[in-house]
Amino acid sequence: MKILITNDDGIGSNGIIRLSEAAKKLGDVWVVAPESQRSAQSHRITLRHSFDAWEEEFPVEGVKAYACSGTPADCVRIGVLNIVPGKPDLVLSGINYGFNVATDLQYSATAGAAFEAAFQGIHTIAFSEDACDIHEVTDRYLQELLEELAYVPIEHNQIWNVNFPGCPLSECKGILRDRRVCTNRMFYKDTYDESEGPDGRTTYMVNGKRNFIAEEDTDLKAVFENYVSVGVANNIT
Repeated sequence: MKILITNDDGIGSNGIIRLSEAAKKLGDVWVVAPESQRSAQSHRITLRHSFDAWEEEFPVEGVKAYACSGTPADCVRIGVLNIVPGKPDLVLSGINYGFNVATDLQYSATAGAAFEAAFQGIHTIAFSEDACDIHEVTDRYLQELLEELAYVPIEHNQIWNVNFPGCPLSECKGILRDRRVCTNRMFYKDTYDESEGPDGRTTYMVNGKRNFIAEEDTDLKAVFENYVSVGVANNIT
């Protein structure tokens, strides 16, 4: 199996290294990832000007890695069309630092990169975990779910979306499958903090409060209750 991996946290992130280690057990791995943080870029691609990609040292033996100055979706496009010989059999996006659940999926570049791969007709899985330093649940279930979902077919323009809670393994209640995307928001009461600059311009910084209410049988509800959430997400077409 030829596997292409990307993310939106940057090629040096802990999550993409751990995902590459797991993916090596399924086949040959190529990493094409942004040179630095590219969160909340959604499915954006670069048009009307160029971007660069270059070989990069990577801490996982046997993985061929490229850093890219473009977006996560750009990384998938050049990985599929230019870098991986032939075409990848599987695309993985993540492991993202922070959940990608509920309506936040529309902003997520982790999901955006995965949707680009699905649009290219490639089987795709997005992996995310809570934004904390506890990886016990992810480390316990990542390999198992990767080896399972890599071979479970889904429809064109769909992706598998997996989210791991950030609790200790002893507090995790297991896996909930067939979770639908919650229509609630991960954050609510979004506001912008304002500050005045010396040049008379106003600077805005987004500021929101975390939501802890979720509908039953959803991805958001699952991770709130310390379950691993597994479900299918649909692109817009």
